[in-house]
Amino acid sequence: MLFHGIALLGAVISTIAVSIPAPPPEEVIHLRRLPLPPLVNSSAIGACTTTVNPNKSGCLPNGGAGTIQSGDFLPDGKHVLVLVNYQGAPAAPDPASIYNGSQIILIKTERGEYFPNGSPWKCITCGVPAANKVGIHYNWEYPQSFRDGKRALAGADIIDCGKHDLASDACTPNNTFIFPTRLSGTTDDSGVGVSTREHRIHPDQVHLGFNVLNFTGPSAGQHGFFGRLQFNANPATGTPLAPRYDIVNASVLLSPNRLAHLSINGTQIMRNYNAITVGEARGFSGDGDEVTYVGSPWESGNIDIFATDLTTGATRRVTDHPEYCDPITASPDNQWFAIMDTRGSGRQMFLAGMRGIPPITDLLTVAFSSSTRNNGLRRFFQTFVIDRYGDRGDYFGQRVTGNENAKNGSGHWNDPTWNSGADPRWSLDSRQIVFDQFNTISPACGGINPLPCYPSKEPGGHNYRIIVASFPNRKKAAPAVVAERPDTVPWAIPYIPGNTTYPVPPAIPPGVYTLTAHKAGYAEVNITYNSGSMNGVRVTYHNFSDDGLSFLNGYENVTSDSAGLHWWSSIYQTGKVNGSKLTSPGGYHAQIDVFVNELTNNGTLTTTLDGVTYSNPESYT
Repeated sequence: MLFHGIALLGAVISTIAVSIPAPPPEEVIHLRRLPLPPLVNSSAIGACTTTVNPNKSGCLPNGGAGTIQSGDFLPDGKHVLVLVNYQGAPAAPDPASIYNGSQIILIKTERGEYFPNGSPWKCITCGVPAANKVGIHYNWEYPQSFRDGKRALAGADIIDCGKHDLASDACTPNNTFIFPTRLSGTTDDSGVGVSTREHRIHPDQVHLGFNVLNFTGPSAGQHGFFGRLQFNANPATGTPLAPRYDIVNASVLLSPNRLAHLSINGTQIMRNYNAITVGEARGFSGDGDEVTYVGSPWESGNIDIFATDLTTGATRRVTDHPEYCDPITASPDNQWFAIMDTRGSGRQMFLAGMRGIPPITDLLTVAFSSSTRNNGLRRFFQTFVIDRYGDRGDYFGQRVTGNENAKNGSGHWNDPTWNSGADPRWSLDSRQIVFDQFNTISPACGGINPLPCYPSKEPGGHNYRIIVASFPNRKKAAPAVVAERPDTVPWAIPYIPGNTTYPVPPAIPPGVYTLTAHKAGYAEVNITYNSGSMNGVRVTYHNFSDDGLSFLNGYENVTSDSAGLHWWSSIYQTGKVNGSKLTSPGGYHAQIDVFVNELTNNGTLTTTLDGVTYSNPESYT
């Protein structure tokens, strides 16, 4: 068993009836780092001298998370797209003046291979003339390759080298074009369109998944979308009035005909396992049939990845470890997922470690649960591979960096102070994964933080690295056959430009309810409101068991106000797993900004499972 003290629910409920095989054995994985541009400590013009980089191909600052971001392999599996932030370039007309600011580069993955500039990297956005990139967005996150090798998606922009491969010498700044994508936001198609984020290319190469934030007062919501990319060489409406990719025939990934995961029937609370709850669209299965996303939890505090068939709406839970999962990418052969997860770190176990607690208090705490996985810019992610069927039983996949040498400051692949970013990406033959890692730096260490800061042991002292993991015992696999999908998602809502109001499942009104367990016992639920908003959830468990193996007794009470969450817990678990989830006598009080991920709390929330104790993080850690 990979993680001590975790007992899963029996057969996790799914709306998909499939024959699920036994988990695969662990594989041999080889790791290597990719070369990176050298560091320069100053952003002053000309700081990147020929002494620092004799090839005059750019220098980088030595920040932490956010300084670079690894992206996708090109189809040849020999080049990786990377977002970098150059600094210190000389002034024009020096040819090296183009190596400045946010750019997309290609890095060769084979040792000893170089571009004509003498470096193992080549910038594909540097020096592109202004006339070739009218109206672009510039936020080039999550760079992904189209399978033609001639185009790449970076943020909401598409980099296009026409008839030339991006890695070829013939792909130069003058014949490179960068086109913005645009989702119309008005009935008359005027304006700049809708701000979109977290874009993912569908395997059919003509559709796109993405997300749109919407703000109502101080709160923020988000919806996932699915739409077709359509090149518009000469647009007549909207801006920019320049060549662009319009996103057309889009669908909002909401299912108005389905209940939320939690609903009521009289005084009974019901759990609906066919609910489609796309909190953030994250990508697609390798064959393109399913959309993957972060969804509403099925267990308390447990933020997981779900997959829903784009045609039938059949929904399954892909991950079910109590820790937090978010980044996920399917292998092109549709046999594997690469995920980034806090599993193994213990970060979320204080609130999510006890299995089988239904997600009732999550009506108030889900934003908190999804935010504590970070400490500011520090993510506690590590990279794992799981098979296409997902977590099950005692199977939680294989950690790509291994389980040895997990010592703070060692600089080893498995050093806990080196954490992954997002997303991991597969080579087209499904035999390689590329991902990044970042060293923990101030203020996430040192100062008031009890974790000391450890110097980087990377070549050149970089506080980040890009790692290629290869599976030498795998045979090359052809990508899954992917048919071009229809634009329509039958269970979703057609997007109407200008409409920003979408159906919302009815909230559970104030009152006293009963939740009946799947196997034994029940829970009494008391929900309260203040000024029209839910502000209190109390749940009392009476020999509650969803799996018939472990049983819950006790209570949990959470209230919410402008000062944050106030939590009182006294739950005891007996049976297959013996444990407790307890707050200190005065309760546990916490506040976190979901956009900054900086936790402040007092009091304690502690979960103990078969003698292993997990406590809440200290403030600012």
